[in-house]
Formats: sequence, C-alpha cells, structure tokens
Amino acid sequence: MTIDWKKEVEARKDDMLKDLVELLKVRSDREDDKATPDAPFGPGPKNALIHMLGYGERDGFITKNVDNYAGHIEYGEGDETLGLFCHMDVVPAGDGWDTDPYEPVIKDNKIYARGSSDDKGPSIAAYYGLKIIKELGLPLSKRIRIVVGTDEESGWGDMDYYFQHEEKPDFGFSPDAEFPIINGEKGNVTLRLHFEATNAGDFELVSFDSGLRVNMVPGSADAVIRLAGDISVEDLSAAYTDYLAANNLTGELVGEGDLVKINLIGKSAHGASPFAGVNAGTYLAAFLNQYPFGGGAKGFLDSAATYVHLDHYGEKLGVAHEDPRMGKLTMNAGLLKFGADLDDNFITLNFRYPTGVTADGMVKDIAATVADTGATVDREERDAAPHYVPMDDPLVANLLAVYEEHTGEKGYEQVIGGGTFGRLLERGVAYGAMFPGYTDTMHQANEFMSLDDLYRSAVIYADAIYRLAK
Repeated sequence: MTIDWKKEVEARKDDMLKDLVELLKVRSDREDDKATPDAPFGPGPKNALIHMLGYGERDGFITKNVDNYAGHIEYGEGDETLGLFCHMDVVPAGDGWDTDPYEPVIKDNKIYARGSSDDKGPSIAAYYGLKIIKELGLPLSKRIRIVVGTDEESGWGDMDYYFQHEEKPDFGFSPDAEFPIINGEKGNVTLRLHFEATNAGDFELVSFDSGLRVNMVPGSADAVIRLAGDISVEDLSAAYTDYLAANNLTGELVGEGDLVKINLIGKSAHGASPFAGVNAGTYLAAFLNQYPFGGGAKGFLDSAATYVHLDHYGEKLGVAHEDPRMGKLTMNAGLLKFGADLDDNFITLNFRYPTGVTADGMVKDIAATVADTGATVDREERDAAPHYVPMDDPLVANLLAVYEEHTGEKGYEQVIGGGTFGRLLERGVAYGAMFPGYTDTMHQANEFMSLDDLYRSAVIYADAIYRLAK
C-alpha cells in the first residue's frame, strides 16, 4: 500500500494549526506556589494536559489521565508498545518578547508563542501523525501510546509518577529535539554552591537575584547594595556605564537613599547551550566583585566571577572533560540568589556531561576548587546518566530511513547536551522537530516554529509511526 503522507497532512493543515493555537494559549509553566494535590506542578501544566488529552477524546482515541501528573493517548493492539513522549509544560516566558508569549501570533509563516517549538508544536505534529493512521484505518501489529508529560522542564516528577502506575513502552521516540535523529544524550545533573548570608566588607550586598530555571541562561540580573567609604553613587554609576559599554551590554544603576539598585540585561538561552546566551548573573557578579564586599557575599560574588563567568566548559572549576563520541562537558549557571532574608544563598551549576565523568566526582573536584570562597557544594538527587542507542538498532535505522526519503538528505547520528524524554527508554531517542539549519529559539524570547516545518514534521511522524507499528 502506497500512502501519500504529504497529501494527508495537507488535508488537515487548518485543523492542525487551529489545535496548536488553542493549546499554545494555555499558559503552562510550573508554579510551585500554586501546586495542590490535584495540580502537582500548578494549574497551568494540569490545564494543558487536560486540553491535549481532550483532543484525543474528541478524535476517538483511548485516553487516560494519571492524576494530572501525566497521561496518554493510545491506539492499536499488540504485544509491543511504541511510545511517543511529549510534554505540555514550558519554561517561564522571561523578558524581551515582541508579542504576548501566550497569545500566538503568526507572521512570516511562523507561529510565535512560548511552547511553539518546545514542545507543543512538535507534540501536535506527532499527534496528527497518529490521527492520520487512525482515520485511514491502517493495519497495526503494535500499540501506539502518546505519553503526555507536565514536568519535563523541571524535575521529571511527572514521569516518575506515571511509571509508578503505567507500564513503560518497549521502544519509542520524543519529538522534542532535532532531525535527523538524536540517539545520544549527555548526562544531566545540577550542583549547587551554597554561601552564608553574611556581609563583612565596606560594601553590603543586600540582595542578588538572577535566573528563572537551572536549565536557562539568565537573561537579566538585579542587585541591591549599600555603599560605604569614599566611593559615591556617581563614581559607581560611571564605572558601571563603562563596564556595560565595554561588554556591549545594557543595564541601569539607580541610587535610592543609602542603597543602590543595579540591573543588567543579558540574553536567555537553553541551558544545554550556554554559549548561545549572555549570562546576566555572572556579568553582574563580575562587575561587583571588584568592590570591597566581605563574608558570604564576597564568596558568592567571587565564585561567580572567578570560577563561572565566561566559562561554559567547567575549565576553571577543574571538571572539563571531552569524550570522542559525546563531545565536551558543558556548564550553565542558571540561578544566582543571595539575600540576608533567604533560607539559602546559592549558585546552581547545571552540567551536561559525557561518558567518563560522574556527578559525585564533580562535587569533590569543585568543592576543592572553590574552598577559598567559603562555598559548600552538593548535588540534586536527580542524575540522568549519559544515554546512547547504537546506529544499527532497528529503531534508529528506520527513523533515519524515513527522514532520508522525505527530505532527500542523508541521515546521521547526533549526541546533544539537552535532556529529552527519549532517554526514558533503553531503546528511546529524540526525533525532530527542528530541521538542520533551523534557528533554535527554545527557552528564548520570541520562540517560534515555522509552519512549513510543523507540517513537514507531521508527514515524517505519520510515516515513521506507521513503519514502526505496522
């Protein structure tokens, strides 16, 4: 049977776009302060999950909501299950948008909104791939289950809970990365440097706040300081103006009584690619570190400025490492928080690490390096080890064959620093929906997905799902 997958997608383009627009309107960033037993990650992720499952109910699929942690949309029968792993949660919008991030806008044949490329757009494309197979009544020998998560951008608590109640698929992919395929992912762990909330210098660091998530490059930073000695607000302002100009940055410094408020604007980016952003937190720390702070405040600023600033590979911390297949370890300082009223003063370091490195080893090495700053070091419990599915695995071979037939381009393997739900399965990969040469706007302001790529990926997903499950 020859199926014109492109024709089938063309016939459903309007419906696909309509469903995507409505899904993007559901704000779904995690809000722990609004979490309840019924909404474990806040109301937004729950609402987006229910909305996505509603499409499955509307179209006659079997659906299940697992206590608003996650859910699935299922079709077909068989002893094996093909899993497609999507997620409805998004990172916070942050600053710098030209449009409302939760009111989708289409311009220049692109749809702009938070979640358009990560991961609601690709999720809709994969869903319509399965929808086409169902509507054509194609014969299958396996079950197909679209697993819909709500906490991919944070702690993956959704999948922990889901797999306590549901069986794992046998193999599958996540439409949450790049074509032609991602069959390898670096390890992923977050370490924290902790500091005492003390000031012992002529200058006082009243507060320092930068970053929204550990897996985002901070796009802005704010500090409040109290001056002392011979340095005036005017002197500090002149020095700050020169610093911003020398580093091609923007910001503001305002004196209010005996306090000075300082803001610095950088550029947000995905934490897996820290070199694609401009870390506002470390830039501001580097400026302040030249002044006479003391105590825990000095340790905080010195650690950020001396051991983290402008180092994306952990070289200054003594943990740099490179693997021939997986490439270099990368590091992102995602959260920098200091204040006398805080329970914890810390810097988070999110590492994407290749084979040959361990999280415990990094804790030991970094603790020795930063000992002079007074920092203590620990790690988050979650530690995703490096993941790799060989090229000769039938899953990888089939997915690459589909890509090649529909694009005319040669497929090849890739290893990334980003962590996707593809690694949930021993035989799991990430597959699209970004095409080679695509502008990656995940976790950035003005996130978008090309409509041509939305429809093109749906064609590939439909064919791939059918080949893997027929």
